[in-house]
Amino acid sequence: MPTRWETFPIEFRGGLISNLSPLQQGINAVGSATILQNFEPSLEGGYKKIMGFSKYIAGAIPGSDDILGVKVVNGTKVIAARKNASNVTRYYINVGAAWSTIATASALGGTVRGTDFNFDGTHRIFFVDGVNSPGVFEDDTDTMTFPAGYPADVVGAQYVAQFKNAIFVAKGRNLIFSAPFSYTDFSAASGGGTINIAHEITGIIAFREQLIVFSRNKIVRLVGNTIADFQLQPIAEDIGCIDGDSIQEVGGDIMFLAPDGLRTLSATERIGDFGLDVASKAIKKDIDRFTTLSNSFCSVVLREKAQYRIFGYITSEQKEAAKGIIGTKFVDQGGTGFSWAETKGIKARVADSRYTALGEVIVFANNDGYVYRLEQTNGFDGADIEAIYQSPFMPITDPQVRKTYHRLTLFVDPDGTFEFSLSIRLDFDSINVIQPNQITVSTAGTTTFVYGGSNTVYGAAIYGAILEKEYRNLIIGSGRTFAIRIEDNSINSSFTLDTAVLEYATNERR
Repeated sequence: MPTRWETFPIEFRGGLISNLSPLQQGINAVGSATILQNFEPSLEGGYKKIMGFSKYIAGAIPGSDDILGVKVVNGTKVIAARKNASNVTRYYINVGAAWSTIATASALGGTVRGTDFNFDGTHRIFFVDGVNSPGVFEDDTDTMTFPAGYPADVVGAQYVAQFKNAIFVAKGRNLIFSAPFSYTDFSAASGGGTINIAHEITGIIAFREQLIVFSRNKIVRLVGNTIADFQLQPIAEDIGCIDGDSIQEVGGDIMFLAPDGLRTLSATERIGDFGLDVASKAIKKDIDRFTTLSNSFCSVVLREKAQYRIFGYITSEQKEAAKGIIGTKFVDQGGTGFSWAETKGIKARVADSRYTALGEVIVFANNDGYVYRLEQTNGFDGADIEAIYQSPFMPITDPQVRKTYHRLTLFVDPDGTFEFSLSIRLDFDSINVIQPNQITVSTAGTTTFVYGGSNTVYGAAIYGAILEKEYRNLIIGSGRTFAIRIEDNSINSSFTLDTAVLEYATNERR
């Protein structure tokens, strides 16, 4: 009697998962990942190898130690801050291929944070650094000043937001706000004021018609329009934010780093009510390790991808080892609709992103003096991107019945030429099982070429045809469970892992 082959389709979806046991994940989350490094869960389906980064401009920022802050002004200008030779914070803006000084603070500050505002038809940015008097940048003239006369509570503010046509800053337990439509007048006589939150503030963000104020153990919101009707209302009394630079609005929710992982603050259908989901439950082990190993964090939003990225930072760590977390939002509200992945090789101490008329600009910096722009090129500033996907061990049907594996067909959506290695791993990598040989999957030998590709020959190449998307691979192996591992360590074009189809035969039960 002939052996009948069967097929087992695997849709690459679900993202990184680490809160299930190996066999549970292989049964209940087929197509998810136990390793998903430098791949991102894509809104278009599958797992896409991430884009790299390159220097924003060729020149390095003068000074030493960490870059203290970066802020995207518009599609062509970025402001950065760093310690100068006189041991104070100096601010720079890009001019051509170099950085030009626009202001120097009176002392060395901490992390520089800024908020955009426009009270009189001029776009400005209000900067605080935890030590110095606030600085104000004016976009029209590319100038920055440190206005005199700020009260003591405003000098040394750590966090800043624009809300209800006023500037709000946070220092210690105090939330201080300016008079309406003013960025220099914080006096009570003009409509400014101070609110004591009773807890050390760890971050603030404007969210719809309220200002969300975080501490380590408490979250409150400020509602109202002016000093006459501002009110503080509790959101959570036993949970808070441990790092203000993790706070971002992504897809209509607020994401922040809490003691138990990444949480979302979501408005519900009930007016004035909020949901507080632990969005990172699926990667509990990974997020615990990530927060334990890092000294500080920064985060950005990739709006076109509905994506949140948070990076851990250790000054002495090599760039190649630096870790980050990617969360792609697949549902409108709540934390349950995120799929997760990890980054490796993006060392970021500070970061910022802005959607401009020229597209989305995402920048970051560390301690090497350069500002880098994400979503540029296929490499990490010319270095290879090490991308790894590994599936859980899947039993297909019965985990106690041996199967003979014959062929694995991969459906890949390429952006250009690529080459990666494919491995089939059997029976939880048991040393008593012969593992199939590694296979190379690539676009080499195709009749379709990509401009600039390594295998493109001018005058002989064919352009405009459709790239091959189906890759059939013969395999030889037998086992009760199997996993797929795909590795790409190159600066080749990005590609998306769409689906895999395994062809196999079921053996007799023994």
